[in-house]
Amino acid sequence: MPNFTSAFAIPIVVAGIAATPASVAAQSYPTRPITIVVPFAAGGGNDIMARLLGQHMGTALGQQFVIDNRGGAAGTIGARAVAKAPPDGYTLMVGHSGLFAMAPGLYGAAAGFDPRKDFSAIGLIASYQQVLVVHPSFPARTLADLLALAKKDPGKITYATAGIGSGSHVSTELFVAMAGIKLVHVPYRGSGPAMSDLVGGHVNVAITTIPPSISQIRSGLLRPIAVTGASRLSILPDVPTIAESGVPGYEAVIKYGIVAPAGTPHPIVQRLNAELNGALKTEDVRARILDEGGDALSGTPEQQATDIDAEETKWGAVVRKLGLKPE
Repeated sequence: MPNFTSAFAIPIVVAGIAATPASVAAQSYPTRPITIVVPFAAGGGNDIMARLLGQHMGTALGQQFVIDNRGGAAGTIGARAVAKAPPDGYTLMVGHSGLFAMAPGLYGAAAGFDPRKDFSAIGLIASYQQVLVVHPSFPARTLADLLALAKKDPGKITYATAGIGSGSHVSTELFVAMAGIKLVHVPYRGSGPAMSDLVGGHVNVAITTIPPSISQIRSGLLRPIAVTGASRLSILPDVPTIAESGVPGYEAVIKYGIVAPAGTPHPIVQRLNAELNGALKTEDVRARILDEGGDALSGTPEQQATDIDAEETKWGAVVRKLGLKPE
């Protein structure tokens, strides 16, 4: 946090208590609209989370939350912009473990941000399994079918992702490596465009988070083959896990959270964390997350910072082990 005091500073007194300029600013915060950067195209899980929470937090704080979609380079373009934004609480970002944990391992210094040093954690939102889906015209109805087809015609099946280094990319490459098959990567600028092309039959399969795909699954536009967690999902009880379907030990879960630029005053971080946790306790937010196969998460900024560190350590090792490089 920036040092707002000095030996020559005159204490500010608020309600009889000495206060720093940062605490005074936090008491009046916010005085204008707040921007939530979504570092992916509209329609993906980050976008859905930002719009859902922005509405509730904006009402609680008395200011509009403006969604700014800045897709590209697996979210690193938007993340760089937020890392360089003024640390005043008026620029936030909804990101997930694919961005914080996977993209830095793939892009290295070219990512342009350090997930541990360049952001002030606000709090976790939710965790989601992912789901392996195919276009209805694709002949595979089970994971065993998909593995058989991939081994029969290696390099012929295409898979869509939210971009190089995204959670869907690394999760799929881990699946490919563990299953011993070869698929052709088709990267997009976010989950929304990837799902649109999958629904249109332009690509064959995808591993994606539940929020941008569940409506297409329920309407029959996509066929779920398997989920990526350690157990089956209550909203897709008949869909087995990848681990139980022929790739034992496979697991890939995505966590969403909100961050601000590093150096955002602690009182503002605490205010945002309180409103985030408040939104996550509302019935409609919890129901929406549950309906899309997620588990609502709440907690402190420190808990999110610890989670980012653990996820980057875990997935960074996966990226290095798989030898993934920017294409």
